[in-house]
Amino acid sequence: MKRLTATVYGRVQGVSFRHYTRLEAQRLGLVGWVANRPDGAVQVVAEGEEFVLQQLVAFLQRGPAMAHVTDVEMGWSDATGEFSRFDIRW
Repeated sequence: MKRLTATVYGRVQGVSFRHYTRLEAQRLGLVGWVANRPDGAVQVVAEGEEFVLQQLVAFLQRGPAMAHVTDVEMGWSDATGEFSRFDIRW
């Protein structure tokens, strides 16, 4: 099990990016969270099988229809097992 920590840049706030990220993560069976950052980016922390996390990465690189993603910074580590579901953090 792996942990993905990603920061998504571009037009990613005010376009339901967190909502659609949570739906995609739940569909994939991942746990973790997504939150807006004060700098206009979106932060994602997700845990699961690496090949499934790669599917989430593919979603993050394009985002929902109204988003315009310009960059995704990613970091990988071992999963901690601290999450039981995927949430939106406020």
